Amino acid sequence: MEMQSPVANALDMVRKQRTRAIWNLFDTKFNVDYRITVGSATCEHAAGSLSVYETFQSLIAESGTPDISVGHVGCSGRCDMEPVVTVISRAAIPVKYVKVTPEIAKQIFERHILNNEIVEDHSMRHIEGWEYIRTIATISGAHDEGSDLEDKLVEMLEEHDLAKMVFVNRSPYGGEDPEEPSLHIYPDNVTYPQMNAKKLEKVVQEHLGRDKIVAEFQDNQSKVSNLFIPFFGDVHFYGKQLRMALRNCGVIDPESIDEYLSVRGYEAVARTIDSMTPEEVIESVKRSGLRGRGGGGFLTANKWHFASLNDAKEKFIICNADEGDPGAFMDRSIIEGDPHTIIEGMIIAGYAMQATQGFVYTRVEYPLAIKRLEIAIEDARQRGFLGKNLFGSDWSYDIEVRFGAGAFVCGEETALIQSIEGFRGEPREKPPFPTDRGLWGCPTAINNVETFANLPVILLDGDQWFSAIGTGQSKGTKVFALAGKVRNTGLIEVPMGTTLREIIYEIGGGIIDDKAFKAVQTGGPAGGCLPDEFLDTSVDYESLKEAGSIMGSGGMIVLDESTCMVDVAKFFLEFMVDESCGQCTPCRAGTKIMHGILEKITNGQATMDDLRKLEEMCDVVAQASLCGLGKCAPNPVVSTLRYFRHEYEEHILERKCRAGACHNLIQYRVIADACVGCGACRRKCPARCILGAKREAHEIIQEMCIKCGNCMTACKFDAIEKGAFIDAEVTS
Repeated sequence: MEMQSPVANALDMVRKQRTRAIWNLFDTKFNVDYRITVGSATCEHAAGSLSVYETFQSLIAESGTPDISVGHVGCSGRCDMEPVVTVISRAAIPVKYVKVTPEIAKQIFERHILNNEIVEDHSMRHIEGWEYIRTIATISGAHDEGSDLEDKLVEMLEEHDLAKMVFVNRSPYGGEDPEEPSLHIYPDNVTYPQMNAKKLEKVVQEHLGRDKIVAEFQDNQSKVSNLFIPFFGDVHFYGKQLRMALRNCGVIDPESIDEYLSVRGYEAVARTIDSMTPEEVIESVKRSGLRGRGGGGFLTANKWHFASLNDAKEKFIICNADEGDPGAFMDRSIIEGDPHTIIEGMIIAGYAMQATQGFVYTRVEYPLAIKRLEIAIEDARQRGFLGKNLFGSDWSYDIEVRFGAGAFVCGEETALIQSIEGFRGEPREKPPFPTDRGLWGCPTAINNVETFANLPVILLDGDQWFSAIGTGQSKGTKVFALAGKVRNTGLIEVPMGTTLREIIYEIGGGIIDDKAFKAVQTGGPAGGCLPDEFLDTSVDYESLKEAGSIMGSGGMIVLDESTCMVDVAKFFLEFMVDESCGQCTPCRAGTKIMHGILEKITNGQATMDDLRKLEEMCDVVAQASLCGLGKCAPNPVVSTLRYFRHEYEEHILERKCRAGACHNLIQYRVIADACVGCGACRRKCPARCILGAKREAHEIIQEMCIKCGNCMTACKFDAIEKGAFIDAEVTS
């Protein structure tokens, strides 16, 4: 009898550990009637989730009911509705409760858990105004054929009196074969590939009509990507998403290696070491088309290939978890919600280039992420997934965490290397590139958190499947931190090629208070602002760059009509001034000069000559700076000048800020016909700049006004107006 290899035995060990996992999310191994999960990320802790968790624990203990469990999970993405609690029960769609307090937790327990009555007033679908949806049927792939099938499905549902029970949805991504339409049924999590009208009729009659899965049509290949769509079934926010990097966030306990094993955790790396050579791993990732998700978009496999060519005794893998963009929290959320997927991705990358050590570089401002990552690393060591003779092979590899002080420039790979080595975080000149001479002079490959999180998906679900999603040169999905003046803020993951309009108006729910959309800023402080004419732009590396912005690490800020674009440019440039390492003069001094000009413009003190100087400085800083931070620093100014030049000119020539955001260009003045001379505004004015006799129209002395707005608040007759009223003669 042929003996199994040590690595094959390790694969068996992973499988056995999975069968011993404490619960399985999709079958009866989850041996309780109710599972309560409480969001437990940094932001949810700040919103009070810890007290909610403790309340559920107490209620379960007091009830003495053994078939109820409560657990911690990471962030599910609904930042505007935290803390989020999910109640999962057998044979029912999970219910999400939002903005949960200990008092609301008691209602959920007493009514939903004990009496099977959904507390609609606090459910996500009720607050968002959604109707209860029993079943979601999603048609994907083959655009024209899929559209025809969608129409046929709607007709068939009407014929069989199922229209009110089934919601029909279109997906922007394809399946194994994007040329063939497929049908996915939620919450059963069943996919029917290669659909046609004849097959569709049987699926409607049997599956949707009688709850009987049509086994001969079913795709039996279990995929880890989007495996948990039943837990994110609120279709208006989650329905257009495809979760790969975020697949386990908000569902499994991030501090339990058993729960990670229950969702095929560490299977990808075990299979890889068991059946693939390092060269084959690199080729597989190359076929997938995976590009670095940190912003540069460099082909991931190419980095590994270049490093693998070097026969150095030591090689390193670094996970760049030092995200510093304002409003960006993608990497932190992945680590807090699913740290083992980062470890597994780093092991795959390490094996591909035969690295000897891995490092996760993160900032000390992320204590919860650090804690969970260190727990995960130690648990992986205990199971034999890290350390000497990995998975029983002759290859040894370990991972440790290194901390940075939060400098934005340390997101640049050579500055990051400097920091790990113990030096001041400053960029180095390239070449040599890190894959040739990196950490301590050894070949080093650096990828970011989201990149590593995609690797287990690619190895398990297939590189061809991954490559079928997205656009020509931008494959797979991208995680974005959706923020700003949009109704649904949070963390989302969408297929490359999804349009900005779909993200903002379908996933994001549109603009708050139905105000007019003005622009969307993508790519963080090094990105650009795109106006409404680009709403139908495909979100991918090439399309965003052509439009005048970048993908970046995934920041996406929506701006409405109340936003001043000059002020936005000043905000991001101020960030760049503060974060410049100061090593090179163009970045150190140039960004400061640019910021000074923007200050003059927003203060109403600039001339058109200042605007010309600003444009010149943009070119100088972009061309002469040493690293990517400096070269991209002018981007917010360049893009706003390109699409909103009229606002710059209004600030300069008319001393006017149309959005009313620039403090020094705003005036308060009395509407004489409406003023009754009551004196309320005069009494509330701290600057004593309001004059007028009793029962006569008052006047505000503009030179003395500090623009506090107290006069407008005090006036009961709407006789104070706010705006840009100065008519000044300006030299050009």
